[in-house]
Amino acid sequence: MRASNYDKSPCVSVPDGGNACVSGWEAIAGRLREAIANRAARKTVVVVECYPGVHEEEVRRELADRIRPALALRASDALLPPERIESLVAPFLGGDDPVFGFLSGLDLPQFFDEHRLRQSRQEIERVAAGVVLVVGCGAHGILEGDILVYADLARWEAQLRFRRNETSNLGVENRSLRASLQYKRAFFVDWRVGDRWKRRLMAQWDFVLDTNNPREPKLADGAAVRRGLRHAATRPFRVVPFFDPAPWGGQWMKEVCDLDRSEPNYGWCFDCVPEENSLLLGFGATRFELPAIDLVFDQPRALLGEAVHERFGAEFPIRFDLLDTMGGGNLSFQVHPLTEYIRRHFGMSYTQDESYYLLDAGPAASVYLGLREGVDRGAMLRDLAAAQDGRAPFPADQYVNRFPARKHDHFLIPAGTVHCSGADAMVLEISATPYIFTFKMWDWGRLGLDGQPRPIHLQHGAANIQWERDTGWTRGNLVNRIEPLGAGDGWREERTGLHGLEFIETRRHWFTKIVPHDAQGGLNVLNLVEGNEAVVESPDGAFEPFEVHYAETFIVPAAAGGYTVRPSGASVSRELATMKASVRT
Repeated sequence: MRASNYDKSPCVSVPDGGNACVSGWEAIAGRLREAIANRAARKTVVVVECYPGVHEEEVRRELADRIRPALALRASDALLPPERIESLVAPFLGGDDPVFGFLSGLDLPQFFDEHRLRQSRQEIERVAAGVVLVVGCGAHGILEGDILVYADLARWEAQLRFRRNETSNLGVENRSLRASLQYKRAFFVDWRVGDRWKRRLMAQWDFVLDTNNPREPKLADGAAVRRGLRHAATRPFRVVPFFDPAPWGGQWMKEVCDLDRSEPNYGWCFDCVPEENSLLLGFGATRFELPAIDLVFDQPRALLGEAVHERFGAEFPIRFDLLDTMGGGNLSFQVHPLTEYIRRHFGMSYTQDESYYLLDAGPAASVYLGLREGVDRGAMLRDLAAAQDGRAPFPADQYVNRFPARKHDHFLIPAGTVHCSGADAMVLEISATPYIFTFKMWDWGRLGLDGQPRPIHLQHGAANIQWERDTGWTRGNLVNRIEPLGAGDGWREERTGLHGLEFIETRRHWFTKIVPHDAQGGLNVLNLVEGNEAVVESPDGAFEPFEVHYAETFIVPAAAGGYTVRPSGASVSRELATMKASVRT
């Protein structure tokens, strides 16, 4: 196992940003008092709009104690009663389904009571002089105010708060609810509502409050944050990866990514899922954490390119993550929904086509993919149902192909194809972004990390299995479809997929010298799959050199233009490789 140089806290340094950010409640209040004084107005309304999951009461208390407003209001006091909010969101929660709902089209003002809003506005109007402080999700809907502070929160931290029973879903007190059900509600309702509201306000932010670490809140000038996002969209960058254990998790990432050795396992690494990951902006020596999706919202064309933006809007359509089963177990036997199915049942416009690229593999590594020849679908579904009921284990090898897996193999998995990674594999999963829409059909008789069986969705799975994808079709279409494309001085390029049914194109470059890349006006996502380190450069100096390390995923925005990748450090004497994904246009 190689020594780790994996960077777990990558940061985008913002030019001339040294004085744009302060840390700690005293400094934050001081900066706000200064902004209030600069207005030289008899009355100033400070609105602190909050993303769902922010500890609103803590923010209100800490600021009120220091700013001493004439009036401090909670936005939550103007919300609909909880029972009306429950009725409002119920159509999007999928009834008793523990995982799936329907993507909400609700807007934040729909969560507020008109009578209570009028009362809040009247309270504000009665204040003749001094500071009025309004804090909470929807605060800007009560009154636009004179100074707008946006309190932001990354979704990964929101999920951890659910697990710690620290926070509730939007408009209700439910922190005692199972974290998985809070997550479901946030995914289908809260975050959709919060994102719509956030996008309307981003251009108006006077300040942004980083609330990810309650012990070290940070406040940055809104103009500086927007400048940092524009800067990030012109050069290669990485989002902040996060790691999570899994029932099938392994031991490989502990060493390669230098993780806590005392943890039982790590199964997941999300290292390019902007809806979930954070983006660190460096203002001088201070690192300011934002949800990476803010970059997608603020700079969609520069980041994605015109053609990709035209197709997907302000969504990041490519996902890279790591799945570690080295010393672990098989992933769940599963299938992903077809596009028509995911649109009709869950409100998504595209589905989770994906692939498994083997970063590493043990001697017994394998991938389950596609059905064996002549499978009796009725018998297979009966055996899956029997396994779900606990009557007998599912005989996977009787129905599903099991292909040996070696380092640098690439298995393509268009939606509707049954699959799972076997144990003893280190997978770089390259896929479209709708990442929770996995229909588990068999979980090998094990329990989840909470000691409970993980949810099985056999009915959904059966409705999406493409039964004609048997051994011959799978081997001919989905296993190591490597096609040489070209070569130059010290490099060669191969197409490795994805399948023609999928919208993502993947290219592998092997190189010992400088490799030229042309993004052709679109988004590129890459991972250094072989070699210790490399440097990404602009031929015309449009951005400063960017260093990447083994197993790190990095993003090259469309606006970055052409770029090169070359060996660096200890890698200059060996052959390296990158895997690159782009959207076919």
